Amino acid sequence: MKPVIEFCSSNMHHGTDRLMNALEQDDRYEVIEYGCLGNCGECYLSPFAMVDGEIVSAETIEQLETALQENIVRKAAEREALDKLIDDL
Repeated sequence: MKPVIEFCSSNMHHGTDRLMNALEQDDRYEVIEYGCLGNCGECYLSPFAMVDGEIVSAETIEQLETALQENIVRKAAEREALDKLIDDL
């Protein structure tokens, strides 16, 4: 299952458009752009995206890219551990 990374078009003034375009080229991710993700305060203050419904934000685009990758790796490890637990039952 591919991680779903959602971007808000109203947040693009922070430069998230460049990150979104780069991630769209990677087949490991499902990248979606919405007109609004309903996080107006977050949208105004800093670059952010959502990974599988969880907000990931940072002060810079570079930090956001790192935070997104870390979030994706963490969620994959959690899914793997849960799958193992289920298999062991």
